[in-house]
Amino acid sequence: MKIFDDVCIGCENCIEYCPVNAITLMDDKACVNEEECVECGVCLRANVCPVDAIFQPELGWPRVLRSQFSDPVVEHPLTSVRGRGTAEMKTNDVTGRYKIGYAGVGIEVGRPGIGTRLWEVEKIYKELVDLGIQFEADNPVRGLLNAENPNEFKQDVLNEKVLSAIIEFIVPTGRLEEVLARIREVSGRIDTVISVCLIDKVSDDGRMFNHEIAQNAGYAPSINAKVNVGLGRPRVI
Repeated sequence: MKIFDDVCIGCENCIEYCPVNAITLMDDKACVNEEECVECGVCLRANVCPVDAIFQPELGWPRVLRSQFSDPVVEHPLTSVRGRGTAEMKTNDVTGRYKIGYAGVGIEVGRPGIGTRLWEVEKIYKELVDLGIQFEADNPVRGLLNAENPNEFKQDVLNEKVLSAIIEFIVPTGRLEEVLARIREVSGRIDTVISVCLIDKVSDDGRMFNHEIAQNAGYAPSINAKVNVGLGRPRVI
């Protein structure tokens, strides 16, 4: 995102709309810190500039990744959907893909207010690769992988900053505690925040085994429901 310096009147209206505090006032003009900007488009869509000084330049590679992962109206080329660029496995339980004995795991790296560099996402990804995790195929994070070595990201994307990126996978319940322990360990070695989404099913006797495993692993899970408008029964039991 950029601001026409010769048009800006320094009203400061746009500053509070930046979710990563990348806009500041310098010499009575609003200025975008291009290194910190995640190209989310919030300042532009807020339509608060009285002189239309804010504009979105054409983004080349790899900077375009910032908008694909941060701008909710930009379609990601890998998934052909808008949003944070994720297949959002947590919405798909009506397909029956989540069975008793398995857990769906989503790790969101970064949040509005802090964001994340993609090298931080790669660090978590590599730890999970080391555990032999099979990742969700329809997830934009996979589009960051190095074709010659799919266990690491492309080198030219690592320093790009985004609002957040989500790593998704399904893991057998028997391995969940091991996975959660590894996530906790690596979280202490990255300079951003992470959120762990854990998908569970309620057993016939009312127990949520994945919830119990998370508690045993030292987590304090919050039980939240997500209602899907899925008509009919899941295709698979």
